[in-house]
Amino acid sequence: MLKKTTLGLALSAAVLFSAGAARAAEYKIDKAGQHAFVQFKIKHLGYSWIYGTFKDFDGNFTFDPANPAADKVNVVINTNSIDTNHAERDKHLRSAEFLNVSKFPQATFVSTSVKKDGDELDITGDLTLNGVTKPITLEAKLLGEGKDPWGGYRAGFEAEGTLTLKDYNITTDLGPASSQVELQISLEGVRQ
Repeated sequence: MLKKTTLGLALSAAVLFSAGAARAAEYKIDKAGQHAFVQFKIKHLGYSWIYGTFKDFDGNFTFDPANPAADKVNVVINTNSIDTNHAERDKHLRSAEFLNVSKFPQATFVSTSVKKDGDELDITGDLTLNGVTKPITLEAKLLGEGKDPWGGYRAGFEAEGTLTLKDYNITTDLGPASSQVELQISLEGVRQ
């Protein structure tokens, strides 16, 4: 009887573990299909917005709707790929006064926690930019998930966050209205 009980408990634990593991899935960001964007905006002297994007980045995430605390996000951005639709400004932004891309060619985001907050997810992680690593929290929303026409499975999210330039050793004075950058991220991942 003891052997049957022990065997039953072991099988139950294995079924529960595999059911939980089946919910968590690894996704690769679909940058090749142009279904992912890392964008930003910053005020220009307080009078208008300058919009930009990073065209070259990659990453992955795990997604388990039943257990968001187990989710992870990892993104690598090639900072040289910054594009604000103005070549001279982009050249200046790549310089040592801003992103210093020759010394720090990549920025990274590695999540440290994911918490559900109503319909949103608060994704906190370490952002490394311009040689400085600081925590930042992104507010994310699931846009949708499901099968795609090619036999795969996808999940899409949007996220927003704000960073202060001086926190990342970007000390060029652009005026008080331009001290922070608003991040806008939209991405679609393909389940692996």
